[in-house]
Amino acid sequence: MNEGERRQRLIRLASGATFLALAAVAVLVAISLSQTSGGDTSLEGVELVKRQLAGIPQRGMVLGDPSAPVTLVEFGDLQCPACKGHAEDVLPQVIESKVRAGKARIEFRNYPIIGAESTPAAAAALAAAAQGRGWSFIELFYRNQGIEETGYVTNSFLTAIARGAGVADISRWNADRRSSRLIERIAREGRQARELGFSSTPSFAVRGPGTKRLEPLDGSASAGELEAAIGHVG
Repeated sequence: MNEGERRQRLIRLASGATFLALAAVAVLVAISLSQTSGGDTSLEGVELVKRQLAGIPQRGMVLGDPSAPVTLVEFGDLQCPACKGHAEDVLPQVIESKVRAGKARIEFRNYPIIGAESTPAAAAALAAAAQGRGWSFIELFYRNQGIEETGYVTNSFLTAIARGAGVADISRWNADRRSSRLIERIAREGRQARELGFSSTPSFAVRGPGTKRLEPLDGSASAGELEAAIGHVG
């Protein structure tokens, strides 16, 4: 191979290496763009949540008729991806078939096990519940949930969720969510979950006329299993 041929070969190899390097960069950029951390203050699902919960009473962290014979309790973490999946794919069926019909009510209890951002999210939900918008807050948070522990649970994000959920007095909500009383309640609910033997979220328990106490259900049940449990204790 003469000097000219060798030079042309080196140019081709360098060009090929440059192309591969650029292609690798493009792939990394595409991945980084697709893996959004979430937590955007431009919310999704506001109207969907309004339609889903329309006409159903909300009192505190309870969704449904206060006199319903059965209470289904969910222990959840607002940062939990599995809880988000249940909120979107499982609980809507239970809400329509059991809660809207007055056969059961659902109570949400905070079990913050993901990380540091779970507690301020839980407190913000409880503060919204003090104004009758607890379940609206929970549902809307899940539909805008970011990647856990990435710093997305900011004051601006939580405020956007509260406004989208229909919290009327944001100043009061801001004061409430910072109160030690709510932090103590969150810790107490976490202890309740552990006492029931739960180590993951979402976890469910049920209480009704056919029970003496809150009875834990196995695993993160399907809609059919939750409906069957409600029917069994009712």
